[in-house]
Amino acid sequence: MTVSVKPDARRNAGPYLYGREAEAVARVLEGGQYGHTETTEEFERRIADFLGVPDAVAVASGTAALHTALLAAGIGPGHEVIVPSMTFCATVQAVLAVGAAPRFVDIDPVSLCVSDQMVMEAVSDTTAAVMPVLFGGRPVDLSAIRTELDDRGIVVIEDAAHAFGSRRGTRRVGANGAALTCFSFGPIKNLTCGQGGMVIPRTPAEADTIRRTRLLGVVQSQGERANTTSYRVDGFGLRYQLSSLNAAIGLVQLDGFQAAEDTRRHLWRTYRDALAPLDGATLVDVDVEHAVPHLCQVRVPHRDRVFASLRSRDIGVGVHYPPNHLQPAFAAWHRPLPATEQVGEEILSLPFHQHLTEADIDLVVTSLEQALKAIGAA
Repeated sequence: MTVSVKPDARRNAGPYLYGREAEAVARVLEGGQYGHTETTEEFERRIADFLGVPDAVAVASGTAALHTALLAAGIGPGHEVIVPSMTFCATVQAVLAVGAAPRFVDIDPVSLCVSDQMVMEAVSDTTAAVMPVLFGGRPVDLSAIRTELDDRGIVVIEDAAHAFGSRRGTRRVGANGAALTCFSFGPIKNLTCGQGGMVIPRTPAEADTIRRTRLLGVVQSQGERANTTSYRVDGFGLRYQLSSLNAAIGLVQLDGFQAAEDTRRHLWRTYRDALAPLDGATLVDVDVEHAVPHLCQVRVPHRDRVFASLRSRDIGVGVHYPPNHLQPAFAAWHRPLPATEQVGEEILSLPFHQHLTEADIDLVVTSLEQALKAIGAA
């Protein structure tokens, strides 16, 4: 008999399953078609309906979403893309994959996100795109500079890998129609496909480009190719389609998303209340009234020592993320980013996933308090 062990405070993050995922995958396995199928297209339709948008294009990962969105927007060699250094390296790698150059910008140390002022200060004659990162699930509002960006021909491509389900005002992230929005459905995201991603295009032309790109440049769909003796390849493409096995998981996850939204907000607020009296730790605000939180993070002094102390107590802390402008791979685009560098030395991600209990959170916060006291920071 297989015993399922649910993760607790020893795990920094973990997927949450609603009980029907294995059955959904089994149905696809029994059907014998594992690539892009009607199941994938049903997932696209359901995501579009959930967000209230005309279309959604499924791809193999969040990184593939960023890459294909940049291609659909016409970003390439000679272009510069404004991007925060405080993000997972995939954001920057997607920019390099299209031959563009990253222009690293600093962040607001309270939100860990870019602001409209920071973006405009970084705009140059070669800026072709801005890629805000919705860190921890927090929505980023660039509406104040939207007209100026449009006038300059600068496209906004949102890295919303952390932010599926979050809202900007009354609408879900991805539903404003002014940006290409990219989601990740990786193993530990708010909604998981096991692995997967989604692009919310602004126009039918962008949707068509992404659909062709994800299938090696082939114009015809899989269903259309089955009924003809040939097909046409009309441009560059990659094998970026979302497997029906992954889409089947995503459909079950979407059915349970209201529970994910409610649970994640409750857990984040529980952390907020427990951390409030604690000296030495500053909670990173995710705007929980609008965000579906993906992370719960604090800033602490002597972070590396606190990290080691908590790990020794079997508390699954992590660090999201080491700043990219300090990475060897991106040294050519280094520029001083004081807030990012300070945050990079202090940020600590507490265990955060839907299996946590209030008792787990109490244990984490008590352990954090003990670790801070041990180094004289609390």
